[in-house]
Amino acid sequence: MKICLISFDYWGFDQHIIDALQKQGIEASHINLNDFTYSYPNLISRVSNGLSKVILDKNIKIIKKQKFVLDKLEKLGHQDIILTIRPDLLDRKTHEIIKTKTDRYIAYLYDSTKRFPVKHLSKGIFDEIFSFDREESNAYNFKRISNYIYLPKKELDLQEEYKHSVFMVISNDDRLKTLDAVSKKLDALNIDYKFIVKSNKGLGRVNPKIERTKKDIGSEEMKNLIENSKIMMDVSRSTNIGLSFRFFESLAYQKKLITTNQAVKRYAFFDPNNILIIDPKNPEIPKSFFETPYKPLDEDIYYKYTIENWVKTVFGLE
Repeated sequence: MKICLISFDYWGFDQHIIDALQKQGIEASHINLNDFTYSYPNLISRVSNGLSKVILDKNIKIIKKQKFVLDKLEKLGHQDIILTIRPDLLDRKTHEIIKTKTDRYIAYLYDSTKRFPVKHLSKGIFDEIFSFDREESNAYNFKRISNYIYLPKKELDLQEEYKHSVFMVISNDDRLKTLDAVSKKLDALNIDYKFIVKSNKGLGRVNPKIERTKKDIGSEEMKNLIENSKIMMDVSRSTNIGLSFRFFESLAYQKKLITTNQAVKRYAFFDPNNILIIDPKNPEIPKSFFETPYKPLDEDIYYKYTIENWVKTVFGLE
């Protein structure tokens, strides 16, 4: 069987899908839009593209990006299944061409369509669309599936010592107000934390203990930060009902999690001992949550959320 994944894999999450498929002996290929680069040959080309975007609604960089995908796919040949993640990054015409290169064309939406609209692709393109968002799955007849545990399960060590009690990294957006409120609650409880905000500009009047960084945090650095923290934190975007990868990283590391996402109550792995749900506008954080150990999940529940089970479900593998 030949399967191709087309995605913008900035964080490296999607590559785990390829790894899981290859472990099952499947010929799996990855066309990663993050590998696409384009630079204007000269100033005239840059100005010309600017005018083209305004007057003709054409962007040479986007055209070249889509050609990059089609050229890669042409070299790979016909595929049994093609999965695209972030389908909003390609126009309908490109998707129509991709569809001719496979027996089954499917998509996975790991973010809200409010953030990444796919209206131009809603009909006649995909054989199936999977979504991590329960409400959108119901509204648009998508197939619901969550994100996945991509890390190996870490053995639980109740004696392990950590550099930080609570850890989170976010971009500078509307979630910063919640992060600031949580930091002040933790200060009152005398609980340390490492909160990092990726931002090119100042953070304004927030708790000075919240760190700002201009640089991107790579996957290895993120992994080290998680490993050195006792409890993880997730502040969901207001448009998101689905669960971010923070939830599944916490399952793999067997760490407790503080979250604003009420939807987690509906998942089989939810346990109030392990997951504290807070109000983003008025977070209440009982100190008792920090005083009880993580409660391990039953193996059958844990397996349900692994990458191995994810690829079997999405690709219809035995």
